[in-house]
Amino acid sequence: MRMRDHKFRSKKPTPRPKEFLSKSTPSLKIIPLGGLDAIGKNMTLLEYGDDIIAIDCGMMFPDETMLGIDYVIPDSTYLKKNKGKLRGIITTHGHEDHIGAIAHIVPELGVPVYASALARALIEARLEEFKQAKNIKINVYTEESEIRLGVFKIRFFKVNHSIPDSFGIIIDTPEGIVVHTGDFKIDLSSPDGVVTNFDRLTDILRTQPILLLSESTNAENPGFTISEKEIAKSFEEIFVSAKGRIIVASFASRIDRMQHVLSAAQKFSRKVFISGRSMLKYFEAASKLGYLKCPKNLIQPLKTISKLPDSQIVVLSTGSQGQQGSALARMAFGEHSQVKIKASDMVVLSSSPIPGNERSISAIINNLCRDGAEVIHNKNMQIHTTGHAFQEELKIMLEKVRPKFFIPIHGEYRMRTAHKKLAESVGVATNDIFMMDNGEVVEIKGGKAKKLKEMVSSGVVMVDGLGVGDVGEIVLRDRQAMAEEGMFVIIATIDKRTGKLVNSPDIISRGFVYMREQEDLINHTRDAVKRIFSSGKGKKPEDATYLKQKVRDEIGQFLYDKTRRRPMILPVIIEV
Repeated sequence: MRMRDHKFRSKKPTPRPKEFLSKSTPSLKIIPLGGLDAIGKNMTLLEYGDDIIAIDCGMMFPDETMLGIDYVIPDSTYLKKNKGKLRGIITTHGHEDHIGAIAHIVPELGVPVYASALARALIEARLEEFKQAKNIKINVYTEESEIRLGVFKIRFFKVNHSIPDSFGIIIDTPEGIVVHTGDFKIDLSSPDGVVTNFDRLTDILRTQPILLLSESTNAENPGFTISEKEIAKSFEEIFVSAKGRIIVASFASRIDRMQHVLSAAQKFSRKVFISGRSMLKYFEAASKLGYLKCPKNLIQPLKTISKLPDSQIVVLSTGSQGQQGSALARMAFGEHSQVKIKASDMVVLSSSPIPGNERSISAIINNLCRDGAEVIHNKNMQIHTTGHAFQEELKIMLEKVRPKFFIPIHGEYRMRTAHKKLAESVGVATNDIFMMDNGEVVEIKGGKAKKLKEMVSSGVVMVDGLGVGDVGEIVLRDRQAMAEEGMFVIIATIDKRTGKLVNSPDIISRGFVYMREQEDLINHTRDAVKRIFSSGKGKKPEDATYLKQKVRDEIGQFLYDKTRRRPMILPVIIEV
């Protein structure tokens, strides 16, 4: 391997363990099924011969084009076709983008799941909502665990992240060692005392790993991440200056951020009230396992909030991303049953906006300000830091692992491209870095790696209510069309013997024009529909499907000529 940095020297070649030697020589295949098109729905497969393991099984929140969709999960078609080979699913930590699809995917596959203690508690809390997922077997691992799944031997090393019990994974394969970082950062002064365990990592890596898979979320950001200790100081400043209630909105999964609030509340003699189902779920799971520390009487039922003076109240809330129906959104729009915003309130949004959520967040901030509340967010005070490594931390990981091959994962293409450049800067040869898309396959055999021409089924499966995968691109296009131009329904009752109209067509407009103000347009459209039905040849009625298409085409063009808009035309033909 060609190296450009003296610190990044190759180790001795990895010998193939005796238990892996056989007459047939299959190859190691790396197959990402999710996490390479956006931040979310993470899932990566390692396949060797008759054995497959999956790392993570996450969900992703929909983008602005996925109207009405609750969330998105990976396409598991390839796993279903090969479930006889699948030995297990290993999760790196308890965030939804790494565990959120388990309830949908695992029951059909019937394989065990391996998770840290906190991740297991959060998976089980989520499974309570799914009757079909009650029998999933979840095994707890620790940093000292060693798991055998087929030809794979799996070990773990602790990493810093924005949730406790986060791990990187070390996988012994017949082709060498593969390291998967999970989500991580390097915070040497982490408030919980947990630091990324490079000592254990280097102790295990006696030989050069064949491959590193490393997250790329913040690969465009130079330097190091800000320590959570700095955020704790900011919260103390807020508690010192606040005279009324303090309302803190954050990701429910930010256990470290929750601890900052609990510690400050205890120090400044305030009681904490939790609003939001997911916030309460994470609080209960983390408290039970000892990751959150607070006196029993610090947390009070939300229904009793009116019994205390404002100067003694802290509210922990969901909704920092402006989510519709979240606790903070209901407060901002005056719909929360227990918390009505006052001019004396101080509202803290302790998160960074996820791209696409800026407008929703802005609307909430505007409404909070209209009610007189003081709003603090990351633009006017340092009250949030990321759980994902910046450039210098990513370079440290690369230098500690010193892989032969490298695949940047978890992030949009531009983020992974930035990560590729970082790898090149510390000595990884350009030809040994693989930029992949979901469904692509990298094969490693005999110390050589290449991207195969073949692809496996991948992409997105959309979850809408109880429906999983029943909403596809066609349905989304219809929803988009209705959202942009509206819908125009034409109801025609015809004589089934002659195909002629029995009475004047009924017209319904939704999201296109207000009918009472556009009577001329509606009447002209009705006349155009009558002409279509009177233009049939002879007495034999025309095919109903043909008539519907004719109405769509001709009325669609008619309305475009009149309005320069194209609503969705929905013809309904009733034969009598």
